[in-house]
Amino acid sequence: MQRHAPNFSLDGKVTLVTGASRGIGRACALACAAAGSDIVLGVRNVAASADLVAELEGAGRKILAVELDIPNNAHIAQAVAAALTTFDRIDVLVNNVGVAPGNLAELVEEKDLDEILNVNIKGTFLMTQAVGRQMIKQNGGRIISISSQAATVALRGEAIYCMSKAAINHLTRCLAAEWARYNVTVNTVSPTFIHTDGTAPFLSDPANRQATLDHIPLGRIGETNDVVGAVVFLASPAASLITGANLLVDGGWSVA
Repeated sequence: MQRHAPNFSLDGKVTLVTGASRGIGRACALACAAAGSDIVLGVRNVAASADLVAELEGAGRKILAVELDIPNNAHIAQAVAAALTTFDRIDVLVNNVGVAPGNLAELVEEKDLDEILNVNIKGTFLMTQAVGRQMIKQNGGRIISISSQAATVALRGEAIYCMSKAAINHLTRCLAAEWARYNVTVNTVSPTFIHTDGTAPFLSDPANRQATLDHIPLGRIGETNDVVGAVVFLASPAASLITGANLLVDGGWSVA
């Protein structure tokens, strides 16, 4: 019987997730595994990720945890090499690592500027380049970077972070144009505020929480599951004609 339903399965695929130990990265690893993919976990501490490895293996997936300190290019090369030694291919890359030390623009210190640009822009490029080279060789792959609504809306006290995410979005468009000939799609997913360990200190303040909710027409803070649905979709065959796109998961913030 001819298949008419969209195919959202990742059966037989290998997905590398950076920053996979917690928050959105962890949720992406779990969701891609649930969709059928084997997983390479890019983490800073392999031993500390033993529980996640066990959970994923318990679901019947092959799992490799690799030490990955972005934007350390030697770490990136070693992690990609380890993934290829174990699985012989990488079908999906989820770029999740990012930092966001906020401050008013006139108060930003050079060390914070360097950290944001090094991790968010340089790190994303180097990771994408390393995996992209392999995807070009294998004539196919999906690259998905976790960007932010901050790339399209102005957030007070986050000028450098906003700039870095806007750069990732445009890098994505450039790479999509360059690598389409190799059957490699490149897209971004841009969440609003999501309940994670990283956002907990900010959102635990009632004033901050209410001010955030006031910007979101759908009226709630996001959950990691809101983000991973978009990631699995873009990684799946159902999204095979989508590249260079930025999928906003922002509850309507950007259009309100």
